[in-house]
Amino acid sequence: MLTKFENKSARVKGLAFHPKRPWILTSLHNGAIQLWDYRMCTMIEKFEEHDGPVRGICFHNQQPLFVSGGDDYKIKVWNYKQRRCLFTLLGHLDYIRSTVFHHKYPWILSACDDQTIRIWNWQSRQCICILTGHNHYVMCAQFHPVEDLIVSASLDQTVRVWDITGLRKKNTAPGGTSAMDEHMRHAGTTDLFGQSDAVVRHVLEGHDRGVNWACFHPTLPLIVSGADDRLVKLWRMNEAKAWEVDTCRGHYNNVSCVLFHPRQEYILSNSEDKSIRVWDMTKRTCLHTFRREHDRFWVLTAHPTLNLFAAGHDSGMIIFKLERERPAYAIHGNLIYYVKDRYLRRLDLTTSKDSAIMQLRGGNRAPVYSMSYNAMENAVLLTIRATNIENSSYELYTIPNDSEQTNETPDCKKSSGMTCIWVARNRFAVLDRNQSLLIKNLKNEVNKKIQAPNCDEIFYAGTGMLLLREPELLTLFDVQQKRVLGEVKASKVRYVHWANELNYVALLAKRTITLCNRKLQILCTLQESTHVKSGAWDDSGVFIYTTSNHIKYGMLNGDSGIIRTLDLPIYITKIRNHQVFCLDRQAKACVLNIDPTEYRFKLALINRKYEEVLHMVRNAKLVGQSIISYLQKKGYPEVALHFVKDERTRFALALECGNIEIGLEAAKTLDDKLCWEKLGQAALFQGNHQVVEMCYQRTKNFDKLTFLYLITGNFDKLKRMMKIAEVRKDVSSHYQNALLLGDVTERIKVLKGSGQISLAYLTALTYGLHEEVESLKELLDEDQANNLEPSESAELLRPSPPIIQTESNWPLLTVSKSLFEGAALAKSKGGAITTTVLTSEDLDVTPSGGWGDDDLGLDDDNPLDKAEAGSAGEEGGGWDVDDDLELPVDTETTTQGEGDGTYFVAPTRGVSPPQQWTNSSKLVVDHILAGSFESAARLLHDQIGVVELAPFKQLFVSTYSRSRSAFHALPDTPTLYLYPLRNIKDPKSQVPAIGLKLNDLIQRLQSCYQLTTMGKFNEALEKFRQLLLNIPLLVVETKPEIAEATELISMCREYIIGLQMELCRKELPKDSIDVQKRSCELAAYFTHCALQPVHLMLTLRTAMNLAFKLKNYRSAGSFARRLLELGPKPDMAQQTRKLLQICEKNPVDESPMDYDEHNPFNVCGKSYKPIYRGKPEIKCPFCSGSFLPKFQGDLCTICLVSEIGKESMGLKISPLQFR
Repeated sequence: MLTKFENKSARVKGLAFHPKRPWILTSLHNGAIQLWDYRMCTMIEKFEEHDGPVRGICFHNQQPLFVSGGDDYKIKVWNYKQRRCLFTLLGHLDYIRSTVFHHKYPWILSACDDQTIRIWNWQSRQCICILTGHNHYVMCAQFHPVEDLIVSASLDQTVRVWDITGLRKKNTAPGGTSAMDEHMRHAGTTDLFGQSDAVVRHVLEGHDRGVNWACFHPTLPLIVSGADDRLVKLWRMNEAKAWEVDTCRGHYNNVSCVLFHPRQEYILSNSEDKSIRVWDMTKRTCLHTFRREHDRFWVLTAHPTLNLFAAGHDSGMIIFKLERERPAYAIHGNLIYYVKDRYLRRLDLTTSKDSAIMQLRGGNRAPVYSMSYNAMENAVLLTIRATNIENSSYELYTIPNDSEQTNETPDCKKSSGMTCIWVARNRFAVLDRNQSLLIKNLKNEVNKKIQAPNCDEIFYAGTGMLLLREPELLTLFDVQQKRVLGEVKASKVRYVHWANELNYVALLAKRTITLCNRKLQILCTLQESTHVKSGAWDDSGVFIYTTSNHIKYGMLNGDSGIIRTLDLPIYITKIRNHQVFCLDRQAKACVLNIDPTEYRFKLALINRKYEEVLHMVRNAKLVGQSIISYLQKKGYPEVALHFVKDERTRFALALECGNIEIGLEAAKTLDDKLCWEKLGQAALFQGNHQVVEMCYQRTKNFDKLTFLYLITGNFDKLKRMMKIAEVRKDVSSHYQNALLLGDVTERIKVLKGSGQISLAYLTALTYGLHEEVESLKELLDEDQANNLEPSESAELLRPSPPIIQTESNWPLLTVSKSLFEGAALAKSKGGAITTTVLTSEDLDVTPSGGWGDDDLGLDDDNPLDKAEAGSAGEEGGGWDVDDDLELPVDTETTTQGEGDGTYFVAPTRGVSPPQQWTNSSKLVVDHILAGSFESAARLLHDQIGVVELAPFKQLFVSTYSRSRSAFHALPDTPTLYLYPLRNIKDPKSQVPAIGLKLNDLIQRLQSCYQLTTMGKFNEALEKFRQLLLNIPLLVVETKPEIAEATELISMCREYIIGLQMELCRKELPKDSIDVQKRSCELAAYFTHCALQPVHLMLTLRTAMNLAFKLKNYRSAGSFARRLLELGPKPDMAQQTRKLLQICEKNPVDESPMDYDEHNPFNVCGKSYKPIYRGKPEIKCPFCSGSFLPKFQGDLCTICLVSEIGKESMGLKISPLQFR
């Protein structure tokens, strides 16, 4: 049995597969109905309207409907798209046992404990027929797949076959006769209880107890039934009679359900004896038995088209296959060899010729598990796996040269072995049941024997090489030299696929793909939510693989994506250009076309083949949000511009890549205030103040425009801004502009107009404007005018005139556009790629006429009205740029320093030292020193299973703070940083200096010991835990240092758990004997921690005293003897000997404890219970603390950072561990 899906729930009483989708319905004993996607392993919907157990469930084969029947006497018809019950059929008087749809007519068949069977029309929602005759509960009723028959099973020990031809004729009106006419024609006959519609054709009697299930064979005139007499009976019938053929015996409890295999000569049955059995229909013998420990089986169903079965039991349901459907195949060049229908076949990919080349030996043989082909000897090895893998065997065939002779069975050498693979021209390797590796020749003789104690599977790895699979490891093994060349941590690898040149390998597990190089160094890992089925390498180095419902690609840098969807799983054999050659589950060869554009585009970007990228940009159809987000993520927003039509997205991408020109085009199209503000900010950052000016004009941001004109020295436009402020009656802005321009007359005018006469008078007096002074003096009182005198230290506020008016943009680094940006500037109207740099020669920024429709009209009588109406005219550029300027096609503009090519690449920014550290190092502390806390956290998670980062926060911050030094080179310049390195003699491999040494931690350990000796347990516990968390942040250079660090972890762990138990013991009340016994147990466990002798003496003394007080003299004596062996001080030794003498007089424990000193144990870090040797336990991946299995997935209580039982790579604190 191959389990495909399993779920836990209440007892499952009914099951139904959807005919087309990967769905299954389960009806439960608690009244719920669950809809599951068994491919994705998720529950889609839950339906809860029945009151009590639901026993019958069935999908309609065409409509989005299913029917259910329960113990509430109700039949409900549901629409799963609308997720609701459509209607309820009432009429039964007791529990409803089964409900099924007819495959053709709008009928529902229901069986009930009221001893009747009813047929309902779900369109008219009426009962159209009642079948009576059983005199006990009717447990099951089924329609015949083709004929007008019904089979029913009852606890009256009979199986009945009903003929419903009359009902069919009455309801379908053949020959154009209506149903009403048919009814009137038979008006004279009685229609009571439906005798004329359905009649009993056969009554099958043979079971000694009630029959629980019966069903028809899909094609043959056979019936199978299962009953409480523990028997499965096979019946045959014809038009006249029915008789028992044979009985299958083997179940030792009630048979609850039985059915025929839809495509093979098997019978499947399940029982309350907690087993599922598979029977040979011809021999009536049991082939397989699958058992559960605690769950009785209740129902069984088969998928209508796939090789899938489902069984419901007490605690859920299971979906399974009886046998593996993956075809065995081997590839050599353009030839694919595969096994189908007991023939070895060959498919030539160049000519598409598929022919049978050899018939295989054996009649009723098990399917071939795997195949290995030898092109030099034209021989093939076939591995045949038995149900018990130790009974597996292999066959060696030499393929005949004359492929026409397919009827003759060739010579076959057969022997036992779990797997066999060619390793040389005339040698092959066999993994036998004793986990030995046998190297054999073509005569099937053993030449060499190699012990591989933990190996359970072997894979091909090139000539003379094998991959040996262990439970959590894959090893590259040289058969000739008998040595290991490399290894990788990959659990439960099922298939291995090598690239054409054997430089890369893909390791396929159930839901994981690991891509490695030749030395088995992991390049990336891909996770899937469904089962990975097969894969093959593309010629470009991309791995193409299939899951249950997709063809996908995986790249060496970790990128992956979907190429196309699949209706049914396929098995890829070879990839060639845009064609995928594959086999389906029936071993039928087929070719699928795929579009490789997406992954080839990504590959070209990774390999920096920009010409190929540009060609694909112009010619390929690359669309979708995924490719846009990918380009943004990888730092190519300018490339993403080519796939975007939405102007708002184009605008965001243009700003991201700094392309002001495209951003300006998009902003003009959008004409949104927020877009203009963002564009102005981006243009100001680049020093493109001409675009900044346009943005401020569009948003009417007068204050920013004023400041822009001031710093560019454009006093003419600053005067216009002053006039606009006057029209807008913005006094503050008006006065500020006058102040910036040094226009005293205008300032006096503003002050006078705002009622500040005295200020205006004082200003005129200070600047010596006598005419203004006289006119203003008349408006003031004489006393007030006499009191206003200018200060002796007053200075004239006149701004310095600009040395030069800045017309062009501020100086920028002279660069041309990149290859992609140049392509983006090519107009869609068809023209050559035009100039790439926006300069003052290209745009006229003189005040006269250069403002176009964006001109604020400062020279007009009413400039404000003109400014408000500016957007109503035709759209024009801020400087009257003619975008439709027609240039000759052969005209090319060159930029100084470009060289001969049309484009040249901008200077590339160098890689910062922190970025180099993260790129070149896999040590956690290097990533922390680089400031990449996220990648450091990811490394901690992968290496030691860290899931709680809060305890590391202070360590991260303090470590990062010493990663660099800062200094000022010149005044008013940004801070410069200096990065200390630990390997300055090796400039190629730069890694940061480390401030924490192993010796520092050993010194801290001594202080922890002192705190423990002084009895400051809380402080000691905190110090030990801090010491433990510092260990992953070490960097050591030698293997002895790695061993010391590992030993340091062990010391910290022992002290932490010991101190935790001691603190827990001290908090216990002492009010009952059970609590005192528990306190003594904790003290006893503490004595088994690996402590220093001085601390062990103290713990033994505590445990001895507690045991003595509890009158556990035997345990107290044991502690005393252990204490004396350590050589305590004289006074302690004297007291211990006295106590030992008392204990030896009565060596009995009055209160037995959960403590056996003679049986080695570890203490659970959470429950503080002993885990004796041989008992199941799980470990913390960081501190290696022991825990009971029930704490799987919890946070470790010792280190407080790692997840208990999590699989991880192990602590990595040295570059040696990555070689």
